[in-house]
Amino acid sequence: MSSDTDEQKFRDDQAVANFRRYLRTPAVHPNPNYADTVKFLVEQAEEIGLQHRTYEYFAGKPVLVLTWIGQEPQLQSVLFNNHMDVVPVDEKEWLHKPFDAVIDENGDIHGRGAQDMRSTSIQYLEAIRRLKKDGVKPRRTVHVVFMPDEEIGGFHGMVAFAASADFKSLNVGFAVDEAFPNEDDVFNIANAEKTTWQFRVHCSGQPGHGSQLYDDTAGEKVEFVLDKFYGYRKAMVEKIQDQRAEESDVISINLTQIQGGVQANVIPDELVLTFDCRLPVHTDVEEWEVTLMKWCKEAGEGVWIEYMQKNPLSAVTKLDETNQYWVAFKKAAEKMNLKLKVKTLIGVTDIRHVRALGIPAIGFSALYNTPNLEHKDNEFLNINIFLKGIQIYYNLMPAIANA
Repeated sequence: MSSDTDEQKFRDDQAVANFRRYLRTPAVHPNPNYADTVKFLVEQAEEIGLQHRTYEYFAGKPVLVLTWIGQEPQLQSVLFNNHMDVVPVDEKEWLHKPFDAVIDENGDIHGRGAQDMRSTSIQYLEAIRRLKKDGVKPRRTVHVVFMPDEEIGGFHGMVAFAASADFKSLNVGFAVDEAFPNEDDVFNIANAEKTTWQFRVHCSGQPGHGSQLYDDTAGEKVEFVLDKFYGYRKAMVEKIQDQRAEESDVISINLTQIQGGVQANVIPDELVLTFDCRLPVHTDVEEWEVTLMKWCKEAGEGVWIEYMQKNPLSAVTKLDETNQYWVAFKKAAEKMNLKLKVKTLIGVTDIRHVRALGIPAIGFSALYNTPNLEHKDNEFLNINIFLKGIQIYYNLMPAIANA
């Protein structure tokens, strides 16, 4: 008969092996192939004993739902959301090949998606595997949902799924999704997200020969727009540095693209600036838009804004005694001596589309004491942190599902 220590080692080795296998089935942008990823996940579902169903609202963009039926399936269910896709890599900047899942001498597992968010995906599944083996049977049905294209807005994934009859049939009462890794021992809880506005500022002006000093050129208007936008950005950075505000409390604005011109000796008739802007939940959006329009008008004739994304402000999930799921989550976290901090997530995740339906939802990561390397080169996660995360979900999942 094997000892408890042997059994734990077997479970841990199995979890690490599955994590590494998952990292080796990349669904990487700009052309993610989800076939191998879905095949691996379906194999895991069948091993664990979970029901599985795949929906496809757009060709080649599967939504995979794994289901653990509860003892009282008529109750509202609990959803643990995650995504299969990962962002691109520049392999020459990596110490190890980004899809080989190399373990180094420190016990760090290297790979694109190690933090965002394939570790969390496997933590969900391994926690359920252990719970089922230990005879745990939740009251509520638990769904683990794997989404495509989260990294590019989720329009072919969660946007379509959340609007479907398939989603409605899940009868979701509460949802959990990702958050950034915690760089210390405090676990952040995101009950809202900053809202994304992305837009192009078109600056048109007098064209001509590159040797001439014409008035009213597109370049002069670009200078004015950048001065206004980056002056505002500097003021927000100073607020954060002076600890008068957190990053989640200020409007962020960044220039991400510049387009225009035909050749080096021709003054263009138009230059286009693309900005990414994130709005806190308390933003007066009408006032912010008036400010943007004012800056464009002050820049001169022919300066106007084209919106690419102009989303409504994020819904906020109440985290108080009226939210039975949160009460259960918090009690389970306290039993594990987890330090929690509620804040607004500065990025956006798929769960915003669930929250917009009026369903309470939080962002949470079981990764702690971990440098945030999401979307960066040499992304990795330590084995011990990964395994401790499984135990965290082992305690959280039944607590929420029994609420």
